[in-house]
Amino acid sequence: MRIHILGIGGTFMGSLALLARDLGHEVTGSDARVYPPMSTQLEAQGIRLMEGYLPEHLDIADPDLVIIGNALSRGNALVEAVLDRNIRYTSGAQWVAENILPGRWVIAVAGTHGKTTTASMLAWILEHAGLKPGFLIGGVPENFGVSARRGTDPFFVIEADEYDTAFFDKRSKFVHYRPRTAILNNLEFDHADIFPDLGAISLQFHHFVRTIPASGRLIVNAQDKNLSELLIRGCWTKAEYFGTEKDWQAVPRNRDASRFEIYRCGTRQTEVAWPLPGEHNMMNALAAVVAARHAGVPVNTAAAALEKFRNVKRRLEVRGSVRGITVYDDFAHHPTAIAATLQALRARVGNRRILAVLELRSNTMRTGVHRDTLAGSLMLADKVLVLKPADLNWNLERVTSALAGRAESYGTVAEIIETLAAQVRPEDHVLIMSNGGFDNIHARLIERLQT
Repeated sequence: MRIHILGIGGTFMGSLALLARDLGHEVTGSDARVYPPMSTQLEAQGIRLMEGYLPEHLDIADPDLVIIGNALSRGNALVEAVLDRNIRYTSGAQWVAENILPGRWVIAVAGTHGKTTTASMLAWILEHAGLKPGFLIGGVPENFGVSARRGTDPFFVIEADEYDTAFFDKRSKFVHYRPRTAILNNLEFDHADIFPDLGAISLQFHHFVRTIPASGRLIVNAQDKNLSELLIRGCWTKAEYFGTEKDWQAVPRNRDASRFEIYRCGTRQTEVAWPLPGEHNMMNALAAVVAARHAGVPVNTAAAALEKFRNVKRRLEVRGSVRGITVYDDFAHHPTAIAATLQALRARVGNRRILAVLELRSNTMRTGVHRDTLAGSLMLADKVLVLKPADLNWNLERVTSALAGRAESYGTVAEIIETLAAQVRPEDHVLIMSNGGFDNIHARLIERLQT
């Protein structure tokens, strides 16, 4: 079958492309902007990408089926061509549910934050235990080098995104997956372009919980009050809780939480020593350990796997070091994630300077939903440089002024690069945060620092 994917550069759709090709289909795709790690992954796999959304792409691809990503809407020229030509189409989540997941023990990782990292940890734990899982993850885990594979029966790990499915299916993607084991990491307001408020997101999570069988298992963050309120609405599956002395708990044993102990009901189970800093990573790891245990992996085996875990691209990833200046790439774009990333880096580098660079790229950020909490999330940075979008509809000064002279906004990436080049000094740490390509700022900054 010839499959053409609209929005193939997205982390979910790019991962789906690998699975479709692994099933023997001929796969092509269209996207307006493709950037690493998906662009490099697709190129390495020999999957043809077509720039833009031109109707003539259908003449080139001659597809039997078009899979339409959730970023595409009515009015898009290629979407309109698919409809006009009466070509069979579906959503990415539905295609995965119908072609990859039937008969599998699906382990889904849901939550506002930590889905990609936790799913990567979980897949690696199962792999280390010799179970050869399949997976679909919204990033590229370094242990695997790809974001998706079919694996062997029964286990399949999937990042369970609450974002809507497609322009013709406004349910959250995760309601398609029918997991047997599910992690609920956290629940906050996000995706303001789709959801009007937290209640609307919570409703979709409730629908997700309804799909898990009584014989399955929910792994729930006990520290998240929104999840507690969610489960009051109904829960038909046995739940295990992490982050509490009453059930599963992780206790850091050094400053950056890169060494921690795992307890169950107050009894020590094992210890983990690994390269990842931050209590948020520790909590993600604990959730993965508990979920893997439900799949039959002993806690000690899971701990041994974590010590060999190599994280995910764009999660506090070191992109380079020049003259003692370290440049990081991180996907953080929500105040909670920004604060967690800065806390982890601060614990790792101590008193050395952190220069945080932030792109306000998401719709939620640009519309000002997080304007009152953004400054607080950046407090651990010594200096903050913010790229101001041209379409920003709120006053960014309420953030920069709250940081008492430590923050400035800029109109272009070039200005940020020149400012950094003039101000950085040896032993500084430059943390670049965005959920997009950020105009290739990482490579451009490293090149500028080398001159």
